Amino acid sequence: MSEHSIHSVLITGGAGFIGSNFVRMMLDERPGARMVNYDALTYAGNLESISDLEQNPNYTFVKGDICDGELLRQTLQAHAVDTIIHFAAESHVDRSILSAAEFVRTNVLGTQCLLEAAMQCGVKRFVMISTDEVYGSLGPDGAFTEETPLAPNSPYSASKAGGDLLCRSYFHTYGFPVIITRCSNNYGPYQFPEKLIPLMIIKAMSGEKLPVYGDGMNVRDWIHVSDHCRAVLAATERGRPGETYNIGGRNEWPNIGIVKELLKILSQPESLISFVKDRPGHDRRYAIDPSKAERELDWKPRIDFAEGLAQTVAWYQSRQPWWQNVMSGEYQQYYEKNYASKMQ
Repeated sequence: MSEHSIHSVLITGGAGFIGSNFVRMMLDERPGARMVNYDALTYAGNLESISDLEQNPNYTFVKGDICDGELLRQTLQAHAVDTIIHFAAESHVDRSILSAAEFVRTNVLGTQCLLEAAMQCGVKRFVMISTDEVYGSLGPDGAFTEETPLAPNSPYSASKAGGDLLCRSYFHTYGFPVIITRCSNNYGPYQFPEKLIPLMIIKAMSGEKLPVYGDGMNVRDWIHVSDHCRAVLAATERGRPGETYNIGGRNEWPNIGIVKELLKILSQPESLISFVKDRPGHDRRYAIDPSKAERELDWKPRIDFAEGLAQTVAWYQSRQPWWQNVMSGEYQQYYEKNYASKMQ
């Protein structure tokens, strides 16, 4: 099987948690490739996370909505993009429960607009970054494989499944070279503080109560974001168009176990744990079987969970200005201060 060579890549959502980590990794791992970071800078997009990359001559930032087909086409043509890696998504389940419309717009319609622009502009490889949540909930045994039927249980996961199915249809109908990756829960630096691990770290550091849904026994498979990014790069370069690859850490934990580990690292008492009313439709267990990715992509996770969790805690301890700016909303002024003023 011949490898796909990346010459000019468009990363959607490259100012988000996983996207920004991927941008950073790509510039290190493939320094000869040109990179365009295309992000709408919604609440989860934070240019401060990648401000140190702005002077790299192979890096360009474009503020844009993936539903803006004309801007997408202009950007793809202007930078001769041959590869798209599509991270951009509305991704927080709680927010989707409160209001589903934006999730459908971004994750379904946005994906369709991106696929259409990519096909029109002759893109050679399109990688859709999806989630294990599209498979629904597992019982106490077994794991999701690529053949597991889709059974999403939240507006978020349903919208991601919709985007996945559009990608599948573009491969089967038009022969467009799409690859789908579905990953388990990520953790690591630059994660938005509404997600479990950074939220618990920040609250524990402040001595605040740590809210845990239900009985805390909802189980997730956890993988360090850098291991996920390496898998995405492997899928982009070595994956087979039309295929789906599950990415996981073989590392299942109940939420309450994660919270207790974080308290232990931070030398805080378990009395800070506060059980709260469970999320509506909360999936009980996810587990990923990554055998296909390990076999076909020559990839395996490298970071030990205990080590990765300790490193993540240390990162948030040392980056207080970053997460304080996120929680205050100050980070949302970065584009206007550093980009918009230069364009006037």
